[in-house]
Amino acid sequence: MGLMDFIKKQFIDILQWTEQDEETLVWRFPMAEMEIQYGASLTVRESQIAVFVNEGQVADVFGPGMYKLSTQTLPVLTYLKNWDKLFESPFKSDVYFFSTRQRLDQRWGTQQPVTIRDKDFGAVRLRAFGNYAYRIVDAKRFHTEVSGTRERYTVQDLDGQLRGLMLQHISDAVAQSGIPFLDLAANQIEFAKALQAATAPAFEALGLKLESVTLQNVSLPEELQKILDQKIGMGMIGQNMGQFMQYQAAQALPKMAEGVGQGGGGGVAGDAMGLGAGLAMGQVLAQQLQAGLAPAAAAAAAPMAPAQSADEIMALLEKLGDLKAKGILTDEEFAAKKAELLKKLG
Repeated sequence: MGLMDFIKKQFIDILQWTEQDEETLVWRFPMAEMEIQYGASLTVRESQIAVFVNEGQVADVFGPGMYKLSTQTLPVLTYLKNWDKLFESPFKSDVYFFSTRQRLDQRWGTQQPVTIRDKDFGAVRLRAFGNYAYRIVDAKRFHTEVSGTRERYTVQDLDGQLRGLMLQHISDAVAQSGIPFLDLAANQIEFAKALQAATAPAFEALGLKLESVTLQNVSLPEELQKILDQKIGMGMIGQNMGQFMQYQAAQALPKMAEGVGQGGGGGVAGDAMGLGAGLAMGQVLAQQLQAGLAPAAAAAAAPMAPAQSADEIMALLEKLGDLKAKGILTDEEFAAKKAELLKKLG
């Protein structure tokens, strides 16, 4: 090498990384046309890891601290090519800095409903979303498995893969938690813990640690939500399940009669089909009403229940109003019940 060529060379005396943004996970120290001077200083700040890569292989990993690069701190130097016996020449090696800070508020959510198995309902479709936090803990594994030789690797580059891992393990989390589907919304913390436990091994395989998982919302399928609302509503007015089924049958009677009448065509044939359907439904309702008469008669013969207070009657009216708004009670049913309660107030 000529004298002018040697003078033109650039030597690196200090290797460090001051993070300039929130997105970068991995940053390769710029080495183009430069060489690291033997005895140079390496500064690794808290929440960072530095990795030296020689000839495509990870040679050494440095945690937080300040290091003077020599054969004592970097043994690989003794094997580098073109390194003379006095160890006074510069050398080339790729240096990568990894940010180990927690990456908070990473979002996950189901774009489409996820089908899971439930002990009460069998297969149900689930929608859920929340957030999670992770950090790099094994820089060598992350380098070899994920980031590779790229000059910069960001949170955004990793986002899709990690969200996919979260969604992939939702079914496992539901099974491990043992929480019935209808109770998931009321046990969000337990479900989030189960999702974290189910997903953590997949993060570890990439050199990451899944620090936390939160569940912000679980959505029930629309048809299941309607059933739940009806059961809650009937419970609010003191109905048992048998009365609930009677109520459902009474609500279905006009629709069935109308449907049969339309499907059977006009004239005598259509009327006969409608009449037959009406008679069949009438028999069913008669059986149900007969089954309900005995408890009703017993209740009528029982001593009069204590009078309700004005506050209790007003609270019940508000509950009935909610049931009417949801379509569980008809206007007529609501008006009758309201008149009955208002008489008690008078």
